[in-house]
Amino acid sequence: MTTAATRPSDRRVSPVFLGILAVSAVTGWATWTGFAAEPGLAVFLFVTSAWVVSLCVHEYAHARTALHGGDISVGAKGYLTLNPMKYTHALLSVVLPVVFVIMGGIGLPGGAVFIERGRIRGRWKHSLISAAGPLTNVLFAVVCTAPFWLGAVDGVPPAFRFALAFLALLQVTAAILNFLPVPGLDGYGVIEPWLPYGVRRQVEPFAPFGLLFVFALLWVPSVNGVFFDAVDGLLGCLGIDELDTYCGFDLFRFWRGPDEFCGV
Repeated sequence: MTTAATRPSDRRVSPVFLGILAVSAVTGWATWTGFAAEPGLAVFLFVTSAWVVSLCVHEYAHARTALHGGDISVGAKGYLTLNPMKYTHALLSVVLPVVFVIMGGIGLPGGAVFIERGRIRGRWKHSLISAAGPLTNVLFAVVCTAPFWLGAVDGVPPAFRFALAFLALLQVTAAILNFLPVPGLDGYGVIEPWLPYGVRRQVEPFAPFGLLFVFALLWVPSVNGVFFDAVDGLLGCLGIDELDTYCGFDLFRFWRGPDEFCGV
């Protein structure tokens, strides 16, 4: 059985994470100031790096909550360093979510940290561990949308406003999708401890395919339309216009060429 982490390095913030954070800060500055010769490339790097930062914080929240819940193995596994290279499946955790963003502008979650659930006692603790991750997406969404619902976007450079709106859309979609009660997603992890043992055993084989099922379902035009109508409605209540998110996604996909409609 894995023992508790005692080395300071097990909890020290990883240089990899700091590097990603630095890329986000520099490209955010380049987007704001117009320093970049190609605003689309700056927006792409800013949104992508900021999205990866939120993925790291999402998984850190799971691990940190598990540590306080009784799983003392998370430190030795490197989960408390915010290093995405320490995750169980780096491909599922970072690469695929970024690919999903590029393909469809969807903040789809990815599986990452392995929690030794046998160490956790109490159903509420299990539920909180699962909820901790998507709650960070909610927090990121609040931060990204704050300038809009506070009416503080006047004078903000259009490219940065569009990028922030698109990043807000990713966080909102991630929060919604993560909280779906689908096996393999955090929403199911929240309710799983409260389900009868027989139901959990029957559902368990489908957990590895839950994420793929959701992604496939979103490719159905009618489902996709209903989902994004709900997302746009929520963002609209927070002061973000559909034009902002559209232009943010358009700038993000800089290789397609700029849309003159967005005027950047």
